Amino acid sequence: MKAQPLLPAPLKRRRGPRVAVLALVLCSLLLPFAFLFHRGPSSSSGGYVMTTEERHRQEVVLPPFHHVEVGNRGGGPPPAAATGKRQDALEKKVPKGGAGVIRHQALEKKIPKRSAGAVHQHKQQIDSHSTSGAAKPKVLPPPKVAPSKAVTGRTRDRDTREMSKATKVQQKGAKADEVETAKACQLEFGSYCLWSMEHKEVMKDARVKRLKDQLFVARSYYPSIAKLEGQETLTQEMKQNIQDHERVLSVSTVDADLPSFISKRMEQMQRTIARAKSCTVDCKNVDRKLRQILDMTEDEAHFHMKQSAFLYNLGAQTLPKSHHCLSMRLTLEYFKSSSLDSDDSPGKFNSPKYRHYVILSRNVLAASVVINSTVHSSKEPGSLAFHILTDAQNFYAMKHWFAGSSYKSAAIHVINYEAFILENLPKYSIQQLYLPEEFRVLIRSIKQPTDNTRMEYLSVFSHSHFLIPEIFKYLNKVVLLDDDVVVQRDLSFLWNIDMGDKVNGAVEFCGLKLGQMRNVLGKTAYDPESCAWTSGVNLINLDKWRDHNVTENYLLLMKKFKFKDEQSLRAAAFPLSLLSFQHLIYPLDEKLTMAGLGYDYGIDEVVAQRSASLHYNGNMKPWLELGIPDYKKYWKRFLVRGNRFMDECNVNS
Repeated sequence: MKAQPLLPAPLKRRRGPRVAVLALVLCSLLLPFAFLFHRGPSSSSGGYVMTTEERHRQEVVLPPFHHVEVGNRGGGPPPAAATGKRQDALEKKVPKGGAGVIRHQALEKKIPKRSAGAVHQHKQQIDSHSTSGAAKPKVLPPPKVAPSKAVTGRTRDRDTREMSKATKVQQKGAKADEVETAKACQLEFGSYCLWSMEHKEVMKDARVKRLKDQLFVARSYYPSIAKLEGQETLTQEMKQNIQDHERVLSVSTVDADLPSFISKRMEQMQRTIARAKSCTVDCKNVDRKLRQILDMTEDEAHFHMKQSAFLYNLGAQTLPKSHHCLSMRLTLEYFKSSSLDSDDSPGKFNSPKYRHYVILSRNVLAASVVINSTVHSSKEPGSLAFHILTDAQNFYAMKHWFAGSSYKSAAIHVINYEAFILENLPKYSIQQLYLPEEFRVLIRSIKQPTDNTRMEYLSVFSHSHFLIPEIFKYLNKVVLLDDDVVVQRDLSFLWNIDMGDKVNGAVEFCGLKLGQMRNVLGKTAYDPESCAWTSGVNLINLDKWRDHNVTENYLLLMKKFKFKDEQSLRAAAFPLSLLSFQHLIYPLDEKLTMAGLGYDYGIDEVVAQRSASLHYNGNMKPWLELGIPDYKKYWKRFLVRGNRFMDECNVNS
């Protein structure tokens, strides 16, 4: 009873420790929740959504561009080793129900899907992370028995086979990733992406790279350090170091450009970063700033990639300076010469006894290679007559070049297309010369859009082709050659083909049918099962052309399409060509023309040598620096050498 009054006093003395203990327990309960909120939201359906995305970015490493086996033209193995070498053109087919997307002189913007190999790799990584911390049951090891030599040998062979099989599976997954990355690259940036892969250089300037890394880290820490009280000196020092790094990197791209004092600047920056890391900052802010800088860097890289692709296409569609010089020098020499007209008698070019070829070109060297290759491959070159349709700017250069060059006994007639239409056919509105139009076509299957997706360049007739029957009224059959074609076999057999009631003898492209291009062809009636066809080498029956009124039908179809500008007018050549010759195409043998030498790196050399002609359709023309070096040899073989103007203009094609 006497001890009871003493109890209240200890309670009062222990009230403070009790509060501290309760606060500690409360903090220990709230700490896991804070940690979970910091890591990101969790749900039973999606797991750690944000964390999973972060893991994708950090752990799934896509192969670099220079490893993608689609676009290697220089040293190393051919880039098409991952997808197999190109087979004949007939083998390029897709299942029914495929979809075709056509773009003319434009970049197609598609978001690439994650490849199956990358998803499998990411799944394995997630599984390894999830099982690494789990408790595993203990398994007693089996009793050790000394194996015999035969058993040991069989076991070793089995292990070797399993290891080799696993290695092959891993390599197959890596190649699938490379092919998928190459597809996405080509879909968005076209042939430039393949060319940039082949010409990509490994960065060897380690100090410049180190400067960029330091600048990247310093920028991510700077906003958080600037908010801390008592760190004004560190904030000012970090700001000064960032400005110094930016100033150096603005004028230096390689280690050789760096100033002599850069080592001290790098050491100062490293010490500043170390001090910043020692400060207590909010990790969320640093992480947010890192992601912001990363997104800005990715956007900047994508912008420069698009800009480079635009400049690449501009260079591919523009005549090189040396070729322009050659054309100007030939034009000047033409007017300085005594004989301004050296054409043969017009009767030779209207006689049906000759085999007539028609070429539309503005490039002197390109037209020369086409004619030279055709003449050298012909068994009877004296029976050949070539008609070159060109514009007014290159007309006199063409006349002087072919008047001074010898192509055995073949007759060559150069025609000023624009002047001819203005004088003889003024009723037609298409008075400007248009060369064959090329369209980049994405062909994919609806059932398996990822596996069966490929890119093709399809060449068709331009608006100027539909006036050829009016220009050559006295001819009944001609062969149209694009100026990016090299002939390797005698083409005289084309004149022995009986096309019946057909008009245009062309190589069909059944990987793309009219039914797959509803959005391009409009509401005009057409056969959905009719195949597309390509230009390059085309046998034209002019008599049947006139009987079927192809030109008139083309003009009627042309009125249904609305043209806003020059680009839309040229883009209309695709549907107009396919619709005008519907049911009038005579399919020629696919081995007649090997197409794709202007964009496809995987063409088999044996297949190319066996083809009767080679078509450099695509952006990488053989007379450009952008051309594929492995295929340039077929074109250079028929290039006329020894012309003094070529040497003076530094034409190195």
